[in-house]
Amino acid sequence: MKAYKYRFFPTTEQAELLAKSFGCVRYVYNSILDWRSKEYTQNGNKINYSASSKRLTELKKETEWLKEVSSVVLQQALRNQDAAFANFFAKRAKYPNFKSKHQKQSIRLVSSGFRLVDGKLYIAKSKEPLNIKWSRELKGKISSITISKDCSGRYFVSMLSDFEPEKLPVIDKAIGIDWGLTDFITTSDGYKYKPLKSTKKYAKKLAKTQRHLAKKVKGSHNRNKARLKVAKVHAKIADSRHDFLHKLSTKLIRENQVISIEDIALSNLVKNRKLSKSISDSGWNTFVNQLNYKAEMYGRTISKISRWFPSSQICSECGHRGSKKPLDVRRWKCAECHSILDRDINAAININTAGLAEINACGVEGSEVLKYLKPSETMLKQESPPL
Repeated sequence: MKAYKYRFFPTTEQAELLAKSFGCVRYVYNSILDWRSKEYTQNGNKINYSASSKRLTELKKETEWLKEVSSVVLQQALRNQDAAFANFFAKRAKYPNFKSKHQKQSIRLVSSGFRLVDGKLYIAKSKEPLNIKWSRELKGKISSITISKDCSGRYFVSMLSDFEPEKLPVIDKAIGIDWGLTDFITTSDGYKYKPLKSTKKYAKKLAKTQRHLAKKVKGSHNRNKARLKVAKVHAKIADSRHDFLHKLSTKLIRENQVISIEDIALSNLVKNRKLSKSISDSGWNTFVNQLNYKAEMYGRTISKISRWFPSSQICSECGHRGSKKPLDVRRWKCAECHSILDRDINAAININTAGLAEINACGVEGSEVLKYLKPSETMLKQESPPL
């Protein structure tokens, strides 16, 4: 399954319908969640979807305005909540939270709640099609759609469809990736990609809009306008970061058959008070997730190396292991073969070597075409190539 996300611009009537739908879904979700929580904590009862659906029928009798929106979005809200509880009991996620009107709003529609006719999308309770900005071609059969509104007031529709990915041709190139803050990543072929630092780029503008927001009276119309300005800056930061990460991850997947990375524990790294802001702004977790699903989609291999692997201590030329080095040491000399090594490039080469060794040991299909390519002196570039 693949999701196609588009931005759309609703009419006044559609915006009013969506506002009612968001409010009703939020009310139903929170009411059922409160009821299920009390049953679980007080009586130890685990409420299933069938019981929640019966509870929804009672809520509709008590509140007539729930009938003004499509029943599909209310039922899907309960199914999403049931999935959240299933993940909680399976210890895959935390306990479900209550929805807030100040956060991102969304509703989900299955095939009975929408129809796609001649490239026009119609949703239940609306006679006019959505004014969608078709930024790319839509492929496959649509099974469900999710309509959302972010904190900056933008509307998006995400369409889930059947997808048959085309595997990329097998190539005999593999790289290792070393994480960093001065350089976002360093690859074993000598390239260093500078971090985007989107938060730092918009720091002054964000601080200015936040100061204006702090001076407004709570509940006033001017405060709401100031809040939207802050949200738009945050949206700009997030959009630029996602654009950078998607372009870089796609480039690496297309150009390499195997990508070896360190299995970092981001939750532990952000505990460093001096580096937490830079680490959070880098988007390492998002980047790893993109590499994983794109590799699975296009027939590439991701090899994860233990975070305890001493990649910065081993000489990539002779294999001699030296002592642990402080972070301010960026270049060092091997005591055995006297090679001058760049800390990040040397670590990336060692990660690549360890990743290929693990793949060959596990017998991954296609590993016979992989060769360890050692970078030449002309490949040790300090600037990243264009994405």
